Amino acid sequence: MKLITVSGPPSSGKTSVILRVIQILKENYKIGVIKFDCLSSLDNILYEKAGIPVKVGLSGNLCPDHFFVSNIEECVQWGIESKLDLLISESAGLCNRCSPHIKDVLAICVIDNLSGINTPKKIGPMLKLADIVIVTKGDIVSQAEREVFAFKIKQSNPKANIIFINGITGQGAYDLSKYVETAADIDKIDGKRLRFTMPAALCSYCLGETKIGSDFQTGNIKKMNF
Repeated sequence: MKLITVSGPPSSGKTSVILRVIQILKENYKIGVIKFDCLSSLDNILYEKAGIPVKVGLSGNLCPDHFFVSNIEECVQWGIESKLDLLISESAGLCNRCSPHIKDVLAICVIDNLSGINTPKKIGPMLKLADIVIVTKGDIVSQAEREVFAFKIKQSNPKANIIFINGITGQGAYDLSKYVETAADIDKIDGKRLRFTMPAALCSYCLGETKIGSDFQTGNIKKMNF
């Protein structure tokens, strides 16, 4: 079974891109999707309509990145037991510091042209360590804006392959599907390493504290300089 990780900010078009690639590959591959989110997700309805096996994991009050890494082993096992040829993990990078990519596993980051010209510099490991960066909504901006945006991506991740995909028409999805077909096969995920450390946080607020003030701040604390 092949495994790929797809991440990106909310509403960047991850699900649309994945569905377009699935349309191209589903005749030759049995594909499943794991959808990680925080509070709610309706994307499973779209996958089910397309006839794609899907599991949804909601992290609730936990960091979604930590929730992802705590569950990915069972997700891979589900994919293998379901006799999938390809398992796609989709997770939203809600804090821009997320690190959902795994060494030796094809890593994709999706961002959109409307998010701001400096967005590539504001996103952490999920863009900087991705193998492929997908840019969506390029049909809404000018050619000059698309080129500058791509340049900013290259500054943040010089090794990444950049693909522009239109989630509505599917233009560009074929190029991504060819990369997906080259992804390495895996038989287990335990023992593999993340490409970067997870966000570090263990403080009184993580443990349920709601009062504000230095007397209530304990654990991993980082202060600004004034």
